[in-house]
Amino acid sequence: MSASNQHQSQHKAESGGTSALLTAGGGFIRAVMVIPVVATFMAALALLVYGAIETWHFIDALYISDHHPSRDEALLLAIEIVDLFLLATVVQVVSLGLYQLYFNQDLRLPAWLKIDNLDDLKSKLVGVTITVLAVYFLGQAVVWTGNGSPDILYLGGAVAMVIVALTYFLSKIDH
Repeated sequence: MSASNQHQSQHKAESGGTSALLTAGGGFIRAVMVIPVVATFMAALALLVYGAIETWHFIDALYISDHHPSRDEALLLAIEIVDLFLLATVVQVVSLGLYQLYFNQDLRLPAWLKIDNLDDLKSKLVGVTITVLAVYFLGQAVVWTGNGSPDILYLGGAVAMVIVALTYFLSKIDH
């Protein structure tokens, strides 16, 4: 066997070994990624159940129990319930996004939930996070009493700065 043929055979054996190692490593990474997919799915499910229970408590407080919340308390409770379901949506989007990235790109999902790469997942997460922040601030604004306290201004400014930063981040990854 010539030196050239021997070198080619050795290169093929090395690249085959590297390929097998990468394939095994990829399989291990996929197996490990089952953990966050399942964990985030379970967290989303737990938040949905908790939201349903809180919804029942809200209905009970409004119509069944003897102690009825005031208008502002009812608004805050309703906003907190919406916030819970939005948070559950964020966690579910992460779960589905990780699943799509590592296991199955061909899921039948609405177009807005389709994740093709990590930037798509980041965009979805940031978009829903902005909504959650806005809903949180709305809830705080509804129950704010004023009384000369500028706390709502600080909270609003902080939320606005985070939303501006996240929007800037989105503008950089959405091409």
